[in-house]
Amino acid sequence: MEKIIEYLNNISPLNQETIHSLSGLFRPIILEEDEFFIEENKYAKEIGFLETGIARAFFVNREGKEYNKQFFVGPTIVGAYTSLLTKQKNRIAQKTLTQCKIWKASYNEIELLYNKFHDFERLGRKIAEYYFLEKEKKELEMALLDAENRYLILREEFPGLELKIPQYHIASYLGISPTQLSRVRNKMSSR
Repeated sequence: MEKIIEYLNNISPLNQETIHSLSGLFRPIILEEDEFFIEENKYAKEIGFLETGIARAFFVNREGKEYNKQFFVGPTIVGAYTSLLTKQKNRIAQKTLTQCKIWKASYNEIELLYNKFHDFERLGRKIAEYYFLEKEKKELEMALLDAENRYLILREEFPGLELKIPQYHIASYLGISPTQLSRVRNKMSSR
């Protein structure tokens, strides 16, 4: 629980009363590699704090091909945010790529704390703003940058990730084939 509080305080400081109320909401779980935190077509009810491990958010097209939308490397927040906010079925699954320790809490209980504590509501706003900016940044990168530059950004944002997960997940995230990723990596290493 200490890591959650430290992480949240770095985003926006919380007072002791808020921290005390938060402490009772989160419970730890361990998910092994290749387990879902949230599946597609399910209603999201929980938000999570990924303390350790690596997970991915992805969707599957009509032909059954998976596209990685985001990677999560602990410590960070995970959850099907759109489903939580809209109360509709989730469209983007989240699944572990390594063993993960996640602290999860009921989103309904989190929302009750927003109404009770202004510092916690401010924290929620800052987190939402961060994810909005990240989403826009990724969309611009996918539209405006070539594969090599997207790969360089990935390596900067997720140092060492490519050594911990299969390369086809990296390729999917970059919007290229594994063969194209191999060419990009070979080109960069020959410089």
